[in-house]
Amino acid sequence: MKKKILPQVFGWMFLGLLITFISAYIVSINTNMLIKIYSGGFYWVFVIAELILAGVLSIRIGKMKGITATCLYLFYTFLTGLTLSLIFVAYEMSSIIIVFLVTSLLFGIFALIGKFTKIDLSKLGTYLFMGLIGILILYLINIFIANETIDMIGCILGIIIFLGYVAFDIQRILKSEGTLENRNLAIIGAFSLYLDFINIFIDLLNLFGNSKD
Repeated sequence: MKKKILPQVFGWMFLGLLITFISAYIVSINTNMLIKIYSGGFYWVFVIAELILAGVLSIRIGKMKGITATCLYLFYTFLTGLTLSLIFVAYEMSSIIIVFLVTSLLFGIFALIGKFTKIDLSKLGTYLFMGLIGILILYLINIFIANETIDMIGCILGIIIFLGYVAFDIQRILKSEGTLENRNLAIIGAFSLYLDFINIFIDLLNLFGNSKD
């Protein structure tokens, strides 16, 4: 019974990724929209809105109606598409597709690990969170230093940490079935895995993506 939740989770996750990449691509081919987002101050408005929505979804999901949680999640994925639109401007399309496929492969491997491992990964969450805080501090420091090596190290560590989160989140979703309505659990599970996927994708793209001339 528990494993039946995963198809719903992956279905909502796939829909979220589809919305993100379609909206990102549409914005990337519209010069006026790009200028408004990145030169008109809207970028930081969208980023702040994303952070607020992420907090609301993470904290209040259990008390929301299914339709409310769904709308907020889909709106979040749309906002993410707006803020990620620049990747289609900065990187070659072939490079984006290859990195997306590599991300999907790595994601799938660690999702299977999370699903089938007999090891309790609950304690792993504390170490992953500590690592995530460390990366954030590293990136904040690098804003002032602008060192490419530090940026590369941050990307590598980010990939490792979010791959760990994939296995951790899959196991957590399976263990959580029954604690929330299936719709809410599917949405919060999709949201967690969506964030894992996006972060792995961005870090891999930063490391291996081919920039446009």
